[in-house]
Amino acid sequence: MIAHYDSEAPRTQTRARLWAGETGGAVALVGALLAALIWSNAFPATYEAAWRTQLSLGLGDGRLGLDLRTWIDSGLMSFFFLLVGLEARRELDLGELRERRRLLLPAGAGVVAMAVPVGIYLAVNHSGPATHGWGVAMSTDSALALGVFSIMGRSLPVRIRAFLLTLFVVDDLVALLVIAAFYSHDVRPVPLAVAAASFAALVALGRVRMRRRCAPVAVLGVVMWAGLMAGGVDPVVAGLAIGLVTSAYRPVRGDLERATGLVRLFREQPSARRAHSAVAGLASTLSENARLQHRFRPWTTYAIIPLFALANAGIPLDSGLLGGAVTAPVTLGVFLAYVAGKPLAVIATSWAVGRLSGGRLRPPVGWAAIAGSGALAGIGFTVSLLIANLAFTGHPLQEAKVGIVAAVVASSALGWAVFRLAALLPRAARHHALLGTAPPLTDLTGRVDPALDHVRGPQNAPVTVVEYGDYECPFCSEADPVTRDLLLSRPDVRYVWRHLPLSDIHPHARLAAEAAEAAGAQGAFWPMHSLLLARQDRLEMSDLLAYAAELGLDVGTFRRDLDRRAHAGRVERDIASADRSGVSGTPTFFFNGRRHQGTHDLAALTRAIDATREVAEHALAPLSPQSRHLTTEHALTG
Repeated sequence: MIAHYDSEAPRTQTRARLWAGETGGAVALVGALLAALIWSNAFPATYEAAWRTQLSLGLGDGRLGLDLRTWIDSGLMSFFFLLVGLEARRELDLGELRERRRLLLPAGAGVVAMAVPVGIYLAVNHSGPATHGWGVAMSTDSALALGVFSIMGRSLPVRIRAFLLTLFVVDDLVALLVIAAFYSHDVRPVPLAVAAASFAALVALGRVRMRRRCAPVAVLGVVMWAGLMAGGVDPVVAGLAIGLVTSAYRPVRGDLERATGLVRLFREQPSARRAHSAVAGLASTLSENARLQHRFRPWTTYAIIPLFALANAGIPLDSGLLGGAVTAPVTLGVFLAYVAGKPLAVIATSWAVGRLSGGRLRPPVGWAAIAGSGALAGIGFTVSLLIANLAFTGHPLQEAKVGIVAAVVASSALGWAVFRLAALLPRAARHHALLGTAPPLTDLTGRVDPALDHVRGPQNAPVTVVEYGDYECPFCSEADPVTRDLLLSRPDVRYVWRHLPLSDIHPHARLAAEAAEAAGAQGAFWPMHSLLLARQDRLEMSDLLAYAAELGLDVGTFRRDLDRRAHAGRVERDIASADRSGVSGTPTFFFNGRRHQGTHDLAALTRAIDATREVAEHALAPLSPQSRHLTTEHALTG
C-alpha cells in the first residue's frame, strides 16, 4: 500500500467510495476481460456469433445496420471519450491545468510517448502487412490506467493524476485523429461537412445562455456522430470533441440563491409546474460539464467499458497461438512499444524540456511520479483494440491482442513497483520524488491579514487554515469542535475564520456575523464565535443581546452597533473574498491557500494539515532562517 501523501486533496477513503469510483470501474473492467477470455475459449463459436449479430435502426427509408460489436465500439464508446474530454476540460478550467504553462510539458510528453512506441513497433515490423498496424502500439487506455492508478495509490497527490490525465487526453486525441486519417475507409466529404457543421453549431450553442439546452445538444451530437459514421470516419471522435468544448465552473452564489427561491416557492405552493422549475433551477447552478459527468459516469464505468472489453478481448488461448505469439513480430512490437517505449519517452521528454528551457518549464511532478506515470501510460487497451480491429484480421489480430493484454499486465506491475519504491523513501526524499520542486497552485484569492482577519494560533505557523463559515450552518457547528481540538493540540497551525452567511437559507446568519464583529470590537470575537456556533437555534436579536451580557460586554454599545449595522462592511469584505475564491457553500476550508476537497472530520483535517506542513517544510528546507520567514509569510498570505 502506498503511504498517504495527498498534499492537495486529502480524502477519507471509505468502502462505498472505493467501489463507486475508478477502482470499482477497474475491477469491473478486469472482470469483463476475464469473462471474455473464458467465454471465447470455452465456447468460441457462440462468442463470435453473438458479437456479429446485426442490429438496425431506421427512420423512414433510411436505415443504419451494424453488427453488435460495431455498435459498441463506435457507438457506446463515444460516451467514454465524452467523459475523457469532460474531465480534461474540468482540469483546464478548474484544476491543475488552469495555469496553461503546466499543460505544455505533459502535452509534449504525451505526443512523444506516442511517436517513440510507434518507432519501436516499426523497428520490429519494418516490412510486410504487419507494418499497417503501427497505430495499435501508441495509445493508452485512460480509463484502465486511471483505475490502476487509483488502486495502487489512492492517497497519492492529485497533481500526479492531473499529469496522467493530460498525457492521456493528448494520447486519445492524437489516436482518434490517427484513426480518422489512416484507418478510415471510403471517406465521403459531404457527411463529414455535415458533422463539422454540427460541431460548429454545438460550439456556438455553448456560448448562448438558454435554460433548455439538453435537447438541441443531443440532436446536434447525434447528427455529428452520424455524419462521421456516414463519412467513413470512426465516430468516437465526436465524444472527445464535445467533451473538450463543454466548460466547467463552480456554482455561483447568486445562482444558488435564485435556486433556493424557486424551492421556497414550491414549498409555499406545491405544484407540478413549480416542482419542475425548482428542479431545473437547481440543475442550472451546476456547469453542464458537471451534469454530464454525473449522468454518464456510472453507465460508462460499469456498463460501456466492461461491455467493450467483453466484446473485444476474447483471445483463443491455445498453445499454438501463445507459443507463436512469444516470437511473433506483431506481439513483440506491441509489447515492447508499450512496456519500454512509453516510460522512456515520458522520462526523456520531461528531462529534455526542463533542460532546454533552462528550468522555466519544470515538470509539475517529481521524477518518481514521471517514471510511474510513464509506466502506467503503457497500459493500452481500448483504442489499441479499436485500431487492431481496423488494421488486422485473423491470426495477426489475435497476436496483437496477446501483445496488448501482456503489456497491460507488465505496465501495471511496473507502475506499482515505481510508486511502491517511492513510498519507501525517507519523508523529504519521498516528497521530492513525487511532487518535485514546482510550487502548487493556490485557490484562495486575497491575503490573510492579521490586522483584519480573525486569526488564532502562532503567526509564524507553517500551516494556515482558512474557513469560510455561517453561524446558522449545522455543518459549521459540527466542524467547530474539530478545529478547536486541532488548535489545542497543534502548535504548527494558525486558524482564520471568514464570514459567508448564506442568507437565502439561514435568515439569521448575517445578523449573527455582525454580532460576532460587534463583540470583536470589544475584544471578544472568539468567545462570541463559540457561543453562536453552539446555540444556532437561538440567534434572534434578544438572544444576541443576552450573549453579549453573558460575556460581560457593553450591551448598549453592542446594541447600537447592530442597529446601525456598523460592521456590515466587514462581513461584506469576507463575502467578496469568498466570491473571488469560488466559495459558494459552508464550511469551505483552505490549507495554505489550497482548497480542501475532503471531509471535515478530525482524522481527515489532521491528515490534510500533516501533508500541507510537509509541503511547506520541503519548500523552505534549502532557505536560510531569514529567507524562510519571508517566504513563509508570502506563501501563507498570498
